[in-house]
Amino acid sequence: MKSLVKTIAYIGIGSAIVCAGTMIIQIPVPQTKGYINMGDALVLTIAMLFGAKVGALAGGIGSALADIILGYTHWAPFTFIIKGLEGLIAGTLAYRAQKMPLRVFFLVLAGIEMVVGYFITEVFIYGIGPAIAELPGNCFQAGSGVLISILLVLAIKRAVRDSKVWNI
Repeated sequence: MKSLVKTIAYIGIGSAIVCAGTMIIQIPVPQTKGYINMGDALVLTIAMLFGAKVGALAGGIGSALADIILGYTHWAPFTFIIKGLEGLIAGTLAYRAQKMPLRVFFLVLAGIEMVVGYFITEVFIYGIGPAIAELPGNCFQAGSGVLISILLVLAIKRAVRDSKVWNI
């Protein structure tokens, strides 16, 4: 019971962090009626700190909630799945990786899933032209998310290394 309550709390807090972080920086992309944001960095960070379950649910819920709040409601179901899978991949693979190069590889893999997921969705909704136009932005978002998440995790782990409050 105690572990379940803690997991639910981490998912709730993680979702709020991802949602807020996604909303702070947004660059609209008119071709697909979407936007570039820094939410991926937070999805990957939470997944690396708390694992697959928290990473997947916080990533999916927080990102979809940001879409709804910002008026991109048509993207919310797709975002829930795509960002949830991104958190699941990072939380399953990068969370367990001991060596930094392997961790980076798994984060890049999660980023590739995000880029491919949105590309397929955009082709389905808008056609190949707008989907191709969105690729550079999604690649930038994925790459910067990997870099920022690594820096955040290193800083957070260093800050709480000796703390008895968190076990991350």
